[in-house]
Amino acid sequence: MVFNSLTFIVFFTVVLLLHRLPIAWTAKKINLLVASYVFYAAWNPPFVILLWASTIVDWFIARGIYAARDKGKAHRRAWLMISVGANLGFLGFFKYGEFLLQNWQALMSSIGIEYVAPEWNIILPVGISFYTFQTMSYTLDVYLGRSKPLNSFLNFALFVTFFPQLVAGPIVRPGQLVPQFAEPKQAGRNMMLWGFGLIILGLFEKVVIADSGLAQTADAVFGAGKPVGFADAWLGTLAFSGQIFCDFAGYSTIAIGTALCLGFALPDNFRMPYAAIGFSDFWRRWHISLSTWLRDYLYIPLGGNRGSEVRTYVNLMLTMLLGGLWHGANWTFVVWGGLHGLYLAGERWIRSHTGVAGDPAGAWNRFMLALLTYALVNITWVFFRAETFEGAAGILRGMAGLTAEPVAVLPTVFMIKTGVIVGGMVAVQWLMRKRTLEEVVARTPWWLTGLVAAAMLFAVIVTQGSGEAFIYFQF
Repeated sequence: MVFNSLTFIVFFTVVLLLHRLPIAWTAKKINLLVASYVFYAAWNPPFVILLWASTIVDWFIARGIYAARDKGKAHRRAWLMISVGANLGFLGFFKYGEFLLQNWQALMSSIGIEYVAPEWNIILPVGISFYTFQTMSYTLDVYLGRSKPLNSFLNFALFVTFFPQLVAGPIVRPGQLVPQFAEPKQAGRNMMLWGFGLIILGLFEKVVIADSGLAQTADAVFGAGKPVGFADAWLGTLAFSGQIFCDFAGYSTIAIGTALCLGFALPDNFRMPYAAIGFSDFWRRWHISLSTWLRDYLYIPLGGNRGSEVRTYVNLMLTMLLGGLWHGANWTFVVWGGLHGLYLAGERWIRSHTGVAGDPAGAWNRFMLALLTYALVNITWVFFRAETFEGAAGILRGMAGLTAEPVAVLPTVFMIKTGVIVGGMVAVQWLMRKRTLEEVVARTPWWLTGLVAAAMLFAVIVTQGSGEAFIYFQF
């Protein structure tokens, strides 16, 4: 079940009506839990068992970790390893099993051993990377002494499966969501208006901009199978950069709006990332829930920046390489993460050796650095979108103007449409760089806000998107 479908509209209407019935708060939470299982089962019912397994394992292990707090670190670590092993075991089997088999086959072949990997017919459970990290944050927080085990299994199960952000985030920490389950929650008038407004905005980003406005251009270039020229390569990559932002930010916006309609608050996941000045700024704005998760549970435990300069760079690279692998079982994703690691390391080196810190002085300098950041981020998107290194190399040659005999791929109308949409998107993000949507709406007459929302909703209805799944569902 996807947000951009009539099925979800019917489903959410029923959930919302049940949530507003004058019944006990516990009954409402049970309704939400059952609804979350129904929402997830709409893809593949047997995979609900994985949700149950992850929920039960981490519930009991967190209690075991806490009970062993006086028995020494070894006992607590043993409990933690069971949790990490179970969660990463599920993730590794379903997401990386085929990848590992293929690489093992290649390794055997390189030393002269003929090994034929068995056919891999395992379906990847949607959203497994997201809810795995979410449940792991619970046991890790208990192990690190940041929180105590929860007293309510119902609250914990709802935290794991809460349907608005279950399959593509934001990746929520226990402290961000579980306390909201303690007392009855029901959205008031303003909260409902904000919720429905965000849902409309998210659908507009996904259906109108990502799917209808940019996907065709990106697909045409990356699926051309022939050498492309400078303009086509750059426009295809820029189209994908806009597509993946509007697709993923659209999902997060709908998730936050859906939760608001039910009376719950989820954290922001995007803050105008294409207006970032530098790469540390980019990762403070892009997929915030993942970047902070990697920082708190991987980068800092590795030592962060507390060791030598070389060790800090190693920690950065390891974090970003694993972050790239989290996105997909392909070496192209590892390269994508590695490039971001190199960008972050290079930025850190420049700042530590030149004394430059924060935004540069002067509006022109900030703009040019933001433009450079955006251009380099787009280079990394080539590896994210291309399915092979050969395909990525072809796009990069085109972007560098090195294609010997390029073939025209994009019709003029696609080129104009892509330039207008991407240019408008980047301009809006630059203007909103230090603003929030709440601030802008507060300063805008109510009738104008309503008119804009109505126009976006009309565009969504008229466009009648194909109901394609969100890109990050595959992760």
